[in-house]
Amino acid sequence: MIYDFNQHVDLTGFGSVKQEATSRIFGESDLLPLWVADMDFQGPQEVIEALRRRVDSGIYGYSMRTEAMDEAVIGWMDRRHGWRIQKEWLCHSPGVVTALAACVQSFTAEGDAIVIQPPVYPPFSKVVTENGRKLVTNPLRLTDGRYEMDLEDLEAKIEANGAKMLILCSPHNPVGRVWSEEELAAVIAICRRHGVMIISDEIHADLALPSSRHTVLAKLMNEDERFVICMAPSKTFNMAGLQSSFIIIPNEEIRKAFTAYMERLHIGGANAMALTAAEAAYRHGDEWLDQALRYIAGNMDYLMDYVAAHMPELEVVRPEGTYLVWMDFRAYGLSPVQLSDWMTKTAKVALNAGYHFGAEGEGFMRLNAAAPRAVLAEALQRIREALPGMPAPAEAEVKAEA
Repeated sequence: MIYDFNQHVDLTGFGSVKQEATSRIFGESDLLPLWVADMDFQGPQEVIEALRRRVDSGIYGYSMRTEAMDEAVIGWMDRRHGWRIQKEWLCHSPGVVTALAACVQSFTAEGDAIVIQPPVYPPFSKVVTENGRKLVTNPLRLTDGRYEMDLEDLEAKIEANGAKMLILCSPHNPVGRVWSEEELAAVIAICRRHGVMIISDEIHADLALPSSRHTVLAKLMNEDERFVICMAPSKTFNMAGLQSSFIIIPNEEIRKAFTAYMERLHIGGANAMALTAAEAAYRHGDEWLDQALRYIAGNMDYLMDYVAAHMPELEVVRPEGTYLVWMDFRAYGLSPVQLSDWMTKTAKVALNAGYHFGAEGEGFMRLNAAAPRAVLAEALQRIREALPGMPAPAEAEVKAEA
């Protein structure tokens, strides 16, 4: 089946955050919403048909993970990532962020230091600080338009703070890095030396773009080591609203502790529609995903070419994975708040402000490129046409000081 990713789907009346809450959240009307990290694409036809069959049953009672569901996940991991997992390693969580918080609570104590690598997905810092742990940052380094890990700083921070855990974002949101085996192996070696547990958020694992290949962290580790892999169908197949993820924990002791914590919170139950959709996606979604990745890669090419031709002062970090684009507006000299205001009030485009991803994100904006190309083109045109209305750097500095 050939999928049409150029069509616009009207979600009015369905409570879509992107289509119905953007004006309220950003305080402006007539915005193009390229912020929240879900796609504008309809999912695989097999998923739609499976959900219709489930809805047509007319009964939506308590549901559980089935043997067929587990087999679908196992097959997907083997087929797409070359990692043969065992059924008993699988745990369920309503979402990856829920699982991150559960890991923080289960495997660290109040006051323990936990390392993250900003600029990074905002909930990473929140699951640390809101659970009474000490936040330690190991900022990524931007070198020649590409982000790299500062491994020397990572080890120094772990030693200085006695860190107990590293929360890894792989592939990385928002900078779009797909970490190489060599980079991951170096991180693992540091954590081994210091007894640091690794929680690897790999929710974007399936979204490595055609020129890159994702390596599951666990493939470089022993099954009895202290790590947790967090994945989900939500980003891969555009079903974030169904609230489902799977957590892979080979170490039995760690798995039992994680499961016990989830059971104490009584949140281990499964959503009937999510189970149906996930099984269908993992069994039949390969062709849809391959087409979606090619389309997204085409959007990335379009964006890079447009910026180079029409906005040369704007630096764009070309992503190796995810459908998110990290855009560097620092050359224009605006404060972070002014940049956000200009983007919404003048350009009329809703993007994520970079400073939400940490101080390292000041002067950046995150754009979601998983949209019909016409929408992406209009957003870029709006930004370009709004540039003459951007305050000059000197004016921006005066306003920032006022």
